[in-house]
Amino acid sequence: MKYIGAHVSTAGGLHNAPKNAHNIGAKAFALFTKNQRQWKAAPLSEATINAFKKACQTYGFLPEFILPHDSYLINLGHPEKEGLQKSREAFVDEMQRCEQLGLSMLNFHPGSHLNKISVSECLKRIGESVNIALENSRGVTAVIENTAGQGSNLGYTFEQIAEILFYIEDKSRAGVCIDTCHAYSAGYDLLTPEGYRETFRQLDAVIGKKYLRGIHLNDSKKDFGSHVDRHERIGEGTLGPEVFLRMMKDPLLDEIPIILETPDENHWAEEISLLYSWV
Repeated sequence: MKYIGAHVSTAGGLHNAPKNAHNIGAKAFALFTKNQRQWKAAPLSEATINAFKKACQTYGFLPEFILPHDSYLINLGHPEKEGLQKSREAFVDEMQRCEQLGLSMLNFHPGSHLNKISVSECLKRIGESVNIALENSRGVTAVIENTAGQGSNLGYTFEQIAEILFYIEDKSRAGVCIDTCHAYSAGYDLLTPEGYRETFRQLDAVIGKKYLRGIHLNDSKKDFGSHVDRHERIGEGTLGPEVFLRMMKDPLLDEIPIILETPDENHWAEEISLLYSWV
């Protein structure tokens, strides 16, 4: 069964996220558990935690189909001591917030070397950062999202993600989320049937399909191999509708959250309905 949703707003409180997801016909959703543009946030109150859990129960959302995203400020591979420590503390806080809310996953972008350290050193730092977060939280899986490889961002090849996983000690709490826009922009051919099969064959061979915990479903404004991260509405970018029709038929994507991050939230209900019509 497919569980499709979107990254919904928490305006007015975290408890509004499940309702917002329900209102667009979603069976899964993503959210930020705090302001993604700020380093710190007030601790979660018991009232906030209880209201969120109650709303999830009311609208029928289980933790395995909720994929929260951490702050965009966090860089778990930061080359400088102060920046790395600040990122690690923020990531631990995000993991603990998910634990408090009864969520089982936290999605994150791996990190950037900022042209100050080597790729291998940065990947090792990311793995070590995840270990710290896992040691300071319980029951939450750290889910690595592939990137487009824009700038000095890492995690745009399956080999880089596999290297991060190598350094993670508790692999039972490590996972991967594949973003379709990022993968295509990074040079993975999802467009042709042959390229699609080869991409997921490589995913299994290099990382292992057992680590797949979620999908970010986005078309791309930019061309194949551009290394530019620009999302587009489903079927209206350089990927086009055939890719997403193929994905809706793929049993590999059953029983995991499939999350839209397409540009216009006013079209999410329409896009979700279209995707379900293709299942």
